[in-house]
Amino acid sequence: MASTAIEDFLAALAVDRGAAANTLAAYRRDLEGAEALVGALESVSRGDLAKLGEKWAGLAPATVARKASALRQFFAFLEDEGLRADNPAAALPRPAPRRNLPKVLAHAEIAALFAQAESEAGDDDPPALRLLAMLELLYGSGLRASELVALPLAAVPRDAPFLTITGKGGKERLVPMGGRAAEAVSRWLVVRPEGSAWLFPSRSSHLTRIRLYQLIKALAQRAGIAPAKVSPHVLRHAFATHLLEGGADLRALQTLLGHADIATTQIYTHVEAARLVALVNERHPLAEHGRLRREQQTDSEPEC
Repeated sequence: MASTAIEDFLAALAVDRGAAANTLAAYRRDLEGAEALVGALESVSRGDLAKLGEKWAGLAPATVARKASALRQFFAFLEDEGLRADNPAAALPRPAPRRNLPKVLAHAEIAALFAQAESEAGDDDPPALRLLAMLELLYGSGLRASELVALPLAAVPRDAPFLTITGKGGKERLVPMGGRAAEAVSRWLVVRPEGSAWLFPSRSSHLTRIRLYQLIKALAQRAGIAPAKVSPHVLRHAFATHLLEGGADLRALQTLLGHADIATTQIYTHVEAARLVALVNERHPLAEHGRLRREQQTDSEPEC
């Protein structure tokens, strides 16, 4: 059971920042996990806190950075509330996490995925229509998996091409819904079970993120694409990257994705930059000249 200080901290996150339930759960896991390793955080010494670096040695740098960040925020809260006279957070490790570029599907892979989904939905089979509608919204509107499965039926407009999305921290935003997505959703609504407030209902509530993940992976396999390459989040990445390739403004993309900080959106500029570098290396006339020269040098070298 979490200490009173942790509960107070989580309550403050919920009220002051509007933190979502998943965010609060992640903070709880990190704080309670640290407490299990070094004892009560309200009274832990700087020396004991420093031992976390050793105990976290087998974790990925990004995981260590996340855990340390949660603890720093927690100790700052204790200090601000007068629950601790000192702040021992300086003893926490400060790894430099390597930010991996998001996985992105090629246009041909996206086309194959949609061709498979459309073919399966051709005879208006309800599960296939549901999957097609979800696929269109993931790639066509860039929704997070959690936003998609929790879409209320009321979020689907009758005459406006926008969805009302409740994102992280309970913040609402309007997301355009293209003609393809609108058609797929309309087909799904014809066969959708009645009696639920959710667009994609389940027996007890709405479809879960885990089930969505499983459905997308299975579709990828049927489309001849390695399932490891495809997930709901990869489709969101593809939405963002392909829009940027098409000339979308970074600020507009930030709004569409629901990012609070544009620094989060800027990761997609790195994806585009990497693609452009590869394009220059592959297609530029001088690059071809350099390749031929290297081949000639190799051919002229004496055999050993």
